[in-house]
Amino acid sequence: MRAQLDVLKQRLADVHNLNRAMAVLSWDQHTYMPPGGAFARAAQTATLSRLAHDIFIAPETGELLHEAVQEIPEFQPDGDDADLLRVAKRDYDRAIKVPTSLVTAINEHSVLALPVWVRARQENDFASFAPYLEKTVKLSRELAEHLGYEEHIYDPLLDEAEPGMKTSQMVSLFDTLRRELVPLARAISERLDRVDDAALHQPFDEAKQEAFGRMVVERFGYDFLRGRQDRTVHPFETTFSRNDVRITTRFDPAWLSPALFGTMHEAGHGLYEQGIAPSLEGTLLARGASLGLHESQSRLWENVVGRSRPFWEHFYPRLQETFPQQLSGVALDEFYLAVNRVEPSFIRVEADEVTYNLHALLRFEVELDLLRDRYSVADAPEVWKQKMEEYLGIRPPSDSLGILQDMHWSGGVFGYFPTYTLGNVLSVQFFEAAVREFPEIPDRIGQGDFGALRSWLTDRIYRHGRKYEPNELIEMATGEPIQSRSYIGYLKTKYGAIYGLS
Repeated sequence: MRAQLDVLKQRLADVHNLNRAMAVLSWDQHTYMPPGGAFARAAQTATLSRLAHDIFIAPETGELLHEAVQEIPEFQPDGDDADLLRVAKRDYDRAIKVPTSLVTAINEHSVLALPVWVRARQENDFASFAPYLEKTVKLSRELAEHLGYEEHIYDPLLDEAEPGMKTSQMVSLFDTLRRELVPLARAISERLDRVDDAALHQPFDEAKQEAFGRMVVERFGYDFLRGRQDRTVHPFETTFSRNDVRITTRFDPAWLSPALFGTMHEAGHGLYEQGIAPSLEGTLLARGASLGLHESQSRLWENVVGRSRPFWEHFYPRLQETFPQQLSGVALDEFYLAVNRVEPSFIRVEADEVTYNLHALLRFEVELDLLRDRYSVADAPEVWKQKMEEYLGIRPPSDSLGILQDMHWSGGVFGYFPTYTLGNVLSVQFFEAAVREFPEIPDRIGQGDFGALRSWLTDRIYRHGRKYEPNELIEMATGEPIQSRSYIGYLKTKYGAIYGLS
């Protein structure tokens, strides 16, 4: 009989449910809540975050953890209870270092900062957002100090998003990508006229865009009986349970790409959450192993699949039927090149595959410098512009297209952003591993059949939730640690062919 384990499970379920309730409030804020509700919503989420944190860090939780371990005679590699205790112990040891007041302040700040960022971006008014960014820096420093670190103040913040990852590892990865991708981007920039994407910049009815995107992601395997799609300023996915996984997108009536590929991207996140084993439902294990692994799925379905030639060989005739006036005279080859056009752009979420990671590198470096007080928040917009010139060869004409372009600094703390690049790198590593086992996957994609790929991903990644550490799960799935070789090779091969590079 495992009396203490059962009591612990109920206690952890209460914490889990409170956090999921906060997720509902956050989803509502990003989709339907009127702007005037921000202050009340901040108080509501602060209350829930305080309750969840207090229950989790209470001495009773620590005692139950200790006693529950004694009730399990042997840790089995695939035992859900043993994995739950391991993950709960890791989360507990981290959480008890952080005062409840700081957890509450971070959650409250994130709710209040979001509408200010939305307005500042719309009005190109960085000065109005600057105090909120300053508080984000302050809260990030406080959190890092409470958590503790040996090498770098950024380490504990990064560890929250990507357990086990160090700042030094990210610096090394970005150095490799910079060394390989900056010359590739420059070589392509001399041949931009080889690809024309004018076909994508026409009037496209939003309702038809939405219907086509829903059809595609349903074919991927995203289950609308256990999910839904809504509109927002900055697209995201959120999960309340494996049976309630929601995605969002935004539409441009004069540009096809943002909603189409944004829907594929968020559906990739959704597939991960819907694919978690039912036995993990309602526990701390019932979410992705890390943000980098999560991002690997959104980028895999958006880019490796959604921008591939086999994908469009199947779906392009259907798209032409949906938009005959716009696309009937556009050949498949021309369309395939258009959706893969490379050109430095100001907005990360609209960036091509080659330049995307340079956006992530830029923000990563700014976060590091702000944490280390190398310059002030007031100086950050100009630093942003200088780095964009250095890495992308373009200078934002406004802060809305520069430092204000992304919502993440209204989220309360730093540390999340490098996971975008980890996701890119892992997307190709996972896809190549799947194809090694099932070589027919590319051909089946060309037939509009994603079952083999989705089944491989579900078996190797999705179903496990947080049962394994990220590095362990990557090696289990691919046979090797995370590596950038596959990703760099993928980009050079694909875009070398598109732009005729030797």
